Amino acid sequence: MADALADRIADIAAEAGALAMARWQTDFARWEKSPGNPVSDIDLEVNALLHARLSALDPEAGWLSEETADSAARLSCSRLWVVDPIDGTRDYLRGRPGWSVSVALIEDGAAMIGVLDAPARGEIWRAVRGGGAWRNGVALQASDRTDLVGARVPTDALPKADRDLVVVDKPNSIALRIAMVAAGEADLVATARWGNEWDIAAAALIATEAGAIITDALGGALAFNTQAAEAFGILATAPGIHAAASARLRERALAASVR
Repeated sequence: MADALADRIADIAAEAGALAMARWQTDFARWEKSPGNPVSDIDLEVNALLHARLSALDPEAGWLSEETADSAARLSCSRLWVVDPIDGTRDYLRGRPGWSVSVALIEDGAAMIGVLDAPARGEIWRAVRGGGAWRNGVALQASDRTDLVGARVPTDALPKADRDLVVVDKPNSIALRIAMVAAGEADLVATARWGNEWDIAAAALIATEAGAIITDALGGALAFNTQAAEAFGILATAPGIHAAASARLRERALAASVR
């Protein structure tokens, strides 16, 4: 049942990805919703498609998306669609491939199905709770690293305190960076700022089902369909280094958590 539903969600995400891909690297309207927060008319078109298709698939599920005004009505729903129409909009706007369509189905606060469609990279990521995680039909497994020193981090640059880590290529999409941990292509992804549920919901399930450990920046469990629809950062790691990474980042995360 869950696998069949995941198939249908993946088909919808692929349709949305194809729409975005057809307009990628073309001329379209773009602006900033707020300083440093870009959006385009493609984000809105993809959002409309996803809303129509996913709402038809499960009309009783609530809706939470980066490109839709939030409604408190979702809090009374046991199931919720959590969507980022184009995660990694900056890469999309720059003509770079590090973007994806992110769709998660949440039930009672937990992610049950997660799909990332990244057509510019030729990748389809999916996970079903209790059923593993897959990329293009190949099962995913987080790395077996046990030493924090030398851990691979998808980032532009490392702070001085973390230069014993290793920089690897960074897609702008946070969901794809988390998925890299699921695939064993990175060992550590960390943020220490308030972020939105739609950025991480699908990828968090993919990482968890691949054996990675993912928490908020302070090591707390992630929950979805919260009132603010936010979490304080993420820490996604290979299982053998999560405790060490959490200990290293804790003081910085505590300082950053104060609003």
